Amino acid sequence: MTFLRIDPLTPEFLTAVAELDKSSLGGIWSLDNYRREMESPNSDLLVLSLIPRRPENRDSRRDPLGHPPDPSPILVGVGCLWSILEEAHITLLAIAPNYQGQGLGQAMLYQLLFCAWQRQLEWATLEVRVSNTPAISLYKKFGFQDVGRRRRYYQDTGEDALILWRYGLHHPGFQNWLAEWKPQICDRLTRSGFRI
Repeated sequence: MTFLRIDPLTPEFLTAVAELDKSSLGGIWSLDNYRREMESPNSDLLVLSLIPRRPENRDSRRDPLGHPPDPSPILVGVGCLWSILEEAHITLLAIAPNYQGQGLGQAMLYQLLFCAWQRQLEWATLEVRVSNTPAISLYKKFGFQDVGRRRRYYQDTGEDALILWRYGLHHPGFQNWLAEWKPQICDRLTRSGFRI
């Protein structure tokens, strides 16, 4: 079982998050963009990392207590939302290509919506490529609805973006919805060999 963590982005992960951005999103944001978002009080910028197990090799270096050193976390996902008045604008959500289809995107989207709920925002919105059917399916599973289209939104391909909205984050039932989804997400991750 591999352990996962979702934490706010810290400077140690800046280079890794920029590399993930290039491999998963085509390089949407620069290091400066990530630095700025990391410092903004209106952003929740989160990273998903794998925590490898400590090596069992008896010959490896050990700390003063005799334990092998903790292996470095491996960044596999990033997500960001902007808090704008009553709105949570999800600006990006990416999982490293080798880790897609294993429930990690669900975990990250859940955490972003949880952050929006903690901020007492009323709705969430995002744009997604019309051709990105796995992402669209994920968002609709989480209650997002298609409300429009931005023509030629993506400059690299000229592709349209769907505009999706998730209403009712401030409604009392949303907290129940979060409570119902959490074990489902944990179960999905367990089936993929992860524990959060």
